[in-house]
Order: sequence, then C-alpha cells, then structure tokens
Amino acid sequence: MNPKWTKIRVYNQLIQAEIVKQMLVENHIPAVIMNKQDSSYLFGVIELYVDLENQLEAVALIDSFSEEDLRDED
Repeated sequence: MNPKWTKIRVYNQLIQAEIVKQMLVENHIPAVIMNKQDSSYLFGVIELYVDLENQLEAVALIDSFSEEDLRDED
C-alpha cells in the first residue's frame, strides 16, 4: 500500500466500513477498505484508509456522525 495512506478506523462489519467509505467519497475524500476478515468464519477486521493529507478532515467528518447513524437497519 502507498505509504501516504493511513489507517483511520477499524470495523468488524463490512457494511459499516462501506457506509463510511461511501460518505467520505461523496465528500471528495478518497478512501480504501482493506478487508482482513476470514471469508468463511468472518473473524478479523476491516480497515479504512485515507490519504495523509485528508486524515484530519476524514476523522472530523466521521466523528460528526454518531455510531447509530452508521449502523445498517435490520
């Protein structure tokens, strides 16, 4: 991975990571997900990365939403 990218969040559920990634992209912040979960048993984590120059803006944007806003509705 490009050394100019930094991990800003870790998730246990892929849907949460995808929602946050999409929110960042819609706000013109490039984001990448690295899925480190086992495909059979779903243990492990999903990491969210952004470019170093967008790190503070991305974290502030994510923090402006509550965890409840980012959960998928069943």
